[in-house]
Amino acid sequence: MELLDDDLRGRLPALYANAAVADPLVVCRFFLPGTGWSWYALEFDGNDVFFGYVIGDDAELGYFSLQELRALQGPYGGVERDYYFEARPFSEAV
Repeated sequence: MELLDDDLRGRLPALYANAAVADPLVVCRFFLPGTGWSWYALEFDGNDVFFGYVIGDDAELGYFSLQELRALQGPYGGVERDYYFEARPFSEAV
């Protein structure tokens, strides 16, 4: 299962594109099964770095990398993309 295909890459705005947007669009969600960790992607640099909302030990806006997501392992395997998640404004997504 591919975390980031060409279609999704094309739908993610560039880093800082939402700097002036009050309620930016959350394009996709990644999660680590069995852990409670989720990553909500708002922007992508086109290579490796996302900006988004991370829910884990704490919940915060910040940067995370595709390489790190691919490397993470939990009790039930690696990080997965939520194929049922539909893009929506940040205020409705988390």
